[in-house]
Amino acid sequence: MGWWGKGLGGALGLALGGPVGALVGIVVGHGLDRGAARAALFGGAAVKDRALLQERFFETTFAVMGHLAKADGRVSQPEIAFAESVMGRMDLSPALRRAAILFFNQGKSPRFDLQSSLLELRQAGLGQGPLRQIFLEVQLGAAYADTDPAPAQREVLERIRRVLDVPAASFGRIERLILLQMRVQNGTWTSGRAQGPRWSDHGQAAGSRTSGTPAPRDSLAGAYATLGVDPGASEAEVKRAYRRLMNRHHPDKLISRGAPEEALKLASQRTQEIRRAYETITRARAA
Repeated sequence: MGWWGKGLGGALGLALGGPVGALVGIVVGHGLDRGAARAALFGGAAVKDRALLQERFFETTFAVMGHLAKADGRVSQPEIAFAESVMGRMDLSPALRRAAILFFNQGKSPRFDLQSSLLELRQAGLGQGPLRQIFLEVQLGAAYADTDPAPAQREVLERIRRVLDVPAASFGRIERLILLQMRVQNGTWTSGRAQGPRWSDHGQAAGSRTSGTPAPRDSLAGAYATLGVDPGASEAEVKRAYRRLMNRHHPDKLISRGAPEEALKLASQRTQEIRRAYETITRARAA
């Protein structure tokens, strides 16, 4: 990986904004370095366009997480722990971890402009497909990190959906996936066929994560939750869910679009989890 972008960004940031400016400059420069490297490998968009997308994705991911956490008036320990888990899954360096915390705290500020932040991310090239899927999964995970989202957090989720032009049905499918995973993680599982929240065209959701009966914390329940299907799903439904999720998270699609390294790491881990889940279900049903 190159170093000139980080060096230039850090120097300019230090000159303009002191240590904090230097930190942000390093993050921006880090994006420039990665953008240059990927442009050389894959061509396509200009280096500055790739670097801009990488910068916006990193900054907006953590800022919006902070905004969601603070929307109900307080930031809970589970919400902080979730943000830290995302940093861990991204395998951030100490400098980038400090930058992520800085952006998270900026999102908590009453002055944070959610609309502008999301619009800049969209204009930078978030678009549709795997990168948008990953961004939404992270934000929904943050919303459900503590309890079911409070009304103020639901409003934030609806603004995210609208600004990023996500159809209500698509958003609902992603939320249901996150919801099932949280149920297994927290030891709750609804009896019967789990439906999850249903999003109307106005962004109103129904359903509660806290309802249901205790479920065993076994790998099979986690596997079904990872694929977003009920244990009673047919083999065709399981296979369809597996293929759909693999298609939406495949790192190759992200690489070709100049996606950030952090998103690639999240996508790579998700594809491994999805593959293991499908194999676990297949073995269990064959036994």
